[in-house]
This record gives sequence, structure tokens and C-alpha cells, in this order.
Amino acid sequence: MKDQGFLARHGPVVAVLAVLVLTACASKTQSPVSDRGSAQSPVVASKDVYIVKKGDTLHSIAADHGVDFRDLVVLNTIDNPNRILVGQALRIRAPGAASGAAPVPASGAGTAVVRPIDTTSGVEQRALGSVGDSLKREPKGGKEAYSEQTLARAQAQVQQKAVAPVAVAPATAKPEEAPADSTAENSEVTWMWPASGRVVGTFSEGGAKGIDISGKAGEPVLAASGGKVVYSGTGLRGYGKLVIVKHNNTFLTAYAHNQSVLVKEGQNVTKGQKIAEMGNTDADQVKLHFEVRRQGKPVDPLKYLPPR
Repeated sequence: MKDQGFLARHGPVVAVLAVLVLTACASKTQSPVSDRGSAQSPVVASKDVYIVKKGDTLHSIAADHGVDFRDLVVLNTIDNPNRILVGQALRIRAPGAASGAAPVPASGAGTAVVRPIDTTSGVEQRALGSVGDSLKREPKGGKEAYSEQTLARAQAQVQQKAVAPVAVAPATAKPEEAPADSTAENSEVTWMWPASGRVVGTFSEGGAKGIDISGKAGEPVLAASGGKVVYSGTGLRGYGKLVIVKHNNTFLTAYAHNQSVLVKEGQNVTKGQKIAEMGNTDADQVKLHFEVRRQGKPVDPLKYLPPR
């Protein structure tokens, strides 16, 4: 009875409140989901920019473009060289290089601002590569470098140190000629055969990237020309124990499937120097797989090696 009396007295008020509540609920709509990624323009690969593909590693990208994978780490500010992402844009060359490619904006960032490099400072300048898929992670093989991250950071710190000025000898003294840089841009490359065996596999466009030379386990593998070792290790699937020598800014050579490697990264080698011993690592037989790369692109070694 009390409830009926209450409704009789306050029924209109309760009805009005109910209508207002229902109206407010009906007027609420769900906020749209922001798709920030859809507003971004896709990054297009170019001469100076590489888009990471499935199965890529920093080592494989560096080898394909003739650069040091640690340069790619520094140039692209990669925190973990053992992890890179499919679709990630990696710069192959430093901003301001001759190619003049536009800078690649970071994902989700606004317009990139490029500041000119201060050439008056004493900081060493190097051409850097893109090496680059950001932590190195080998596909299928599951191989990971032991301490690439530590080495990459150490190299970045070294590059920030000022280069000490070279003292000029007195005018009366005869200055000594500095040895020519074996990897200078204009240095001439003279070739020799890296092994003495017969050719059992030839180069083909879109197929084999080099030639295969037969031999016995332990036979010497020689540097086809003078240069600097830019890679020595087992980080590239299908190459086994591999050595890559950079001869100048145009040419580099690769020596794969070695039984043992006798040189280290950063070491200068001379033409004909023994750099490895022939083997069959990651191969079905003992052989040397030899590649010549011109500006990062595989070319037929037989066009450069002397006839025999």
C-alpha cells in the first residue's frame, strides 16, 4: 500500500526520469578507432634505401650491397643487430652521399629534417650501409652472432672520436710516402685466381652468384687482390665459413665453404695472401665458392680473372 501511494504521488516524476535515462543511453555512440598507420605513405625502395624482406639478415643485406653490416647498425640507429623487421626501411648510404636520395622518415614520425654534416670538425667520416632486417637473426638456420651488438656499439663510439692532426715534416726533410689505401675509390684492382683447382660451377644471371672451384680439404684459398677484410664468420646461411674482402669502393670478393679462416675483420690483406683453407662447410663437397661483386651486384668472376 505504501508503494502504491508513493507511485501515485511521484509517478510522473519517475516516468520523466526514465525517459531521460533512455534518451541519454541512445545518444551515446562508440568512438571511432584511429588507424594511424593508414595515413602513412609506404616507403619505396631506392638505390640508397632497402626494404627488409622475409629471410633477410643484416649480414646478407650488407654483403649484397658491398658494405659493412656494422655501418648499417650505426647509420640506421639499430639498438639490437639481431632483430630486424620485414618491411623495415634501411638506409644503405649516409645522407648527403652522391646518390642524393631523400631521407627515410621513421615509422609514425612527421617530416624528417636533414641537417648538414659539419665538415669542419675532426670526426672521421665513413660511407655507411643500409646491414640492412634490425637484430641479426638467421632464417631457418637459427644462427646468431656472438657479440655483434657489443661490437657495433663499440664501433659507433670509435667513429665519434676526433682524428688527430698529422704532423707536417720540416721543409728541409724529405717526406715519406704513405702506403696507398688498398680500398681507395680510385685504386686499380689486379686479379688472380683464388685457388688452383678446376671450375666445376659457373656464374648465371638470376642463378649462381659466382663460380665453384674444386680442390682438396686444407688447400690454400688466396686473396684474388689486395684489400680489407670486411667480414669473417658463419652468419650467412648457405655460405659456411665465409670471408669477404673489399678491394675498393667498387669491388669486393667473397670466399665461401672454407674449412678454416685465417684472417679477421678489419685486417688488410695483399694479393695472393692465404686467407683461408678450402673445405665443405654448408656444401655437399669440398670446393671454394668465389664471388665478385661490383657495387654490390654479383658479376661473372671469369670476366675479371686472368685466363689460364
